[in-house]
Amino acid sequence: MGALATLTVLVGAPPAAAHNVLISSDPADGDRLDTAPGEVTLTFDQPIQDAGTNEVAVTGPDGAAWAEGTVTIDGAEATAPLRPLGPAGEYVIGFRVLSADGHSVTDEIRFTLTEPGPAAGDTGGPGADGTAEDGPPPSVRQVPDSVVPEDPAAGTDDGTTDDDPAGVPVWVWVIGAAALLVLGLGVALRMGRSHED
Repeated sequence: MGALATLTVLVGAPPAAAHNVLISSDPADGDRLDTAPGEVTLTFDQPIQDAGTNEVAVTGPDGAAWAEGTVTIDGAEATAPLRPLGPAGEYVIGFRVLSADGHSVTDEIRFTLTEPGPAAGDTGGPGADGTAEDGPPPSVRQVPDSVVPEDPAAGTDDGTTDDDPAGVPVWVWVIGAAALLVLGLGVALRMGRSHED
């Protein structure tokens, strides 16, 4: 009776749930493609739980991430859209999905792009076309000294200004005017004394 009971338990016990297993992919592991794919599709042996935690990442030979958008789940398939691929070389598809037994399954596959994709060499931003700028804008360009007007009030090295056509220093004129003033005062005082006498 004991052996029969044990056999009954073993036969009647439900099979243990197993993790999902990847059975195919597009691109397939090891593929060599001359045309860049627009998406990645992973097919498993059991339905995937769509709990918003499934992830697919695609890393290119340049280290950039090329997957974008939301991973969609359709039964046992997970699909991730790609942006236009760039350089030729090996791309790594890494994934993490929530399997039917509630555990996460992670793995990676690889494919090689033998020809550069549509985004190869597209660095974006100003100056990406390799053209050189003509120079700084007019507002910041330096003006040659030859076209800078001279200050009309600035004097020459000998102390004269442009207003003095004779080239005589200004201080000579000032002293001369003062001497004439003193001489005039002296003449006026003498004339006044002669009238008093």
